[in-house]
Amino acid sequence: YQRRVREAVVSTQSTGGKVISGECRKNQSLTIMPNKTVVQVAEIQIDDMDSDIAESGDNVKLKLRNIEEEDISPGFVLCSTDNHCKIADRFLAKIQLVELRNIIAPGFNCIMHIHSSVTEVMFEELVGLMDKKTGKKMVDKQGKPVKPRCAKEREVIFAKLQLASPICIESFDQFPQLGRFTLRDEGKTIAVGVVLKTSNQLASQNN
Repeated sequence: YQRRVREAVVSTQSTGGKVISGECRKNQSLTIMPNKTVVQVAEIQIDDMDSDIAESGDNVKLKLRNIEEEDISPGFVLCSTDNHCKIADRFLAKIQLVELRNIIAPGFNCIMHIHSSVTEVMFEELVGLMDKKTGKKMVDKQGKPVKPRCAKEREVIFAKLQLASPICIESFDQFPQLGRFTLRDEGKTIAVGVVLKTSNQLASQNN
């Protein structure tokens, strides 16, 4: 069994990044997402030393064939050719609100940091609120999830978020490093969260 390769691109200078799943070998073919270009690993450097293989947890610099450096951006992800990471512009998340100047309501915009990607995000819909005593979603008398109109500091909420443009993203249960994020506003961290479902999963399950 070969683990699915995921390497998040941190910088474009000789394609610097971190291997977060599987392993990367010299002359191996990989797909770089989201542009779906098949590339070949020409060189691997770990701590400025040449290597034939990089494993999960290694910070690496790669030289790639079949793509120009200007066509790679931070936030791109190198994947196994037969198992690509998900690309999404909407997702469902569980979010711990940390420090807020105001309440959060649908339409609120902020900046999301997820793996090596930084992008604008908007709260599309608040779909649930966690009961701090039970650790479960709050429900009404009919057993339906309570959908808050707004959320305030220290609450844990479930929300659908809309991204400014599609990015490489995974659900937290599949790839934790590609599914955890922080939200920032006016230079301060206002929330931390994890991805529960991506847009494809939301569409297929109609949630």
